[in-house]
Amino acid sequence: MITQKEITLPAYGRGYHIITSIIEKHLPEKPDQGILHIFIKHTSAGLTINENADPSVRDDMESAMAAVVPEDNSRYTHTMEGSDDMPAHVKTSLTGMSLSIPVTRGRLNLGTWQGIFLCEFRNGRHQRKLVLTLYS
Repeated sequence: MITQKEITLPAYGRGYHIITSIIEKHLPEKPDQGILHIFIKHTSAGLTINENADPSVRDDMESAMAAVVPEDNSRYTHTMEGSDDMPAHVKTSLTGMSLSIPVTRGRLNLGTWQGIFLCEFRNGRHQRKLVLTLYS
């Protein structure tokens, strides 16, 4: 059986935001076994799984990405939407736009310290759309 729904996240500013509880709220009934596939419908934000316990991880991820993909790079030609736009596209390609998570005994089978993150790479606040597909 396949269940699919599209959800809109609250508007988040730049950074790494734990969205595990939002996703679980939209999927209150999960099968005993299955796979949840999450896809973000945007090219300047990504998804990742990382540590959900210590908030400094989120800050360090932001710092690391800024070092790897700097803004205001004179080599960028796609600059009409601001200095944060092209770096956001590159960061999205690095993090990816989808995740697959096993469902076991009706729960997302994440590790003890794992959470699902929205990676917002633009400076402003944006509402992002996710497609949640549950395979059972």
